[in-house]
Amino acid sequence: MSALQQKVVAEMGVKPAIDPKEEIRKSIDFLKEYAHKHTFIRSFVLGISGGQDSTLTGKLTQMAVDELNEEAGEEKYSFIPVRLPYGTQGDESDCQDALRFINPKETMVVNIKPAVDQSVESLKQAGVDISDFAKGNEKARERMKVQYSIAAMRNGVVVGTDHPAEAVTGFYTKHGDGGADILPLFRLNKRQGKQLLKELGCPEHLYLKKPTADLEEDRPQLADEEALGVTYDQIDDYLEGKEVSPEAKEKIEQHYLKTQHKRHMAITIFDDFWK
Repeated sequence: MSALQQKVVAEMGVKPAIDPKEEIRKSIDFLKEYAHKHTFIRSFVLGISGGQDSTLTGKLTQMAVDELNEEAGEEKYSFIPVRLPYGTQGDESDCQDALRFINPKETMVVNIKPAVDQSVESLKQAGVDISDFAKGNEKARERMKVQYSIAAMRNGVVVGTDHPAEAVTGFYTKHGDGGADILPLFRLNKRQGKQLLKELGCPEHLYLKKPTADLEEDRPQLADEEALGVTYDQIDDYLEGKEVSPEAKEKIEQHYLKTQHKRHMAITIFDDFWK
């Protein structure tokens, strides 16, 4: 491995091989320990998209909440999965399948379309015509804003879905889906997430489907791999310390270096990062 690949692998914490049962237990215990340490917590809030990452995160969070309540001897904690469609979501059936698999005791639905459209219109009136790509970021940030509002009213925290295969490429919206309080998947790459879902008995179509952020209206259901210019298998191999093609290595490292600002708190004069 090159020095940069070694640095990235160490930063992302990906193991070359995992025991799915062990990693399931590790994520559940992580969520439970977080709740015990922060005694104000009564709920965990998570947006459900119908994709692999939110399905896995949702299932692990529900399992953690079930154990917390069983140990407390009362319904002290709750998991609140939130559907956040922009109008009508094309793969809504997958979202419903994910919810059935997670089996939460409650679900919320907040249509973000009125808020996003009003924001775009307000910007337009101020002389700012945002692009379709920028509007996609508006959607992601509105979704996160809603989750934090729910968490605020339910003594909760927001659970994020970020994992190394996204983090290394910066493939998320800064202060949107990249903003959360706790990340139970961080250390697992994309293929390892699939292993956990298989172990948990998830319907295959939810983790074998084409990953897409689906934020752009000009390019609906745009595949992540097409947007990134590299496949998740290549990213996963890189994160596991394996050799990848020079082209894939260059693309992954370009993404990593270009998006360092997303993995860093706001810059102060004391940081070397900006120099």
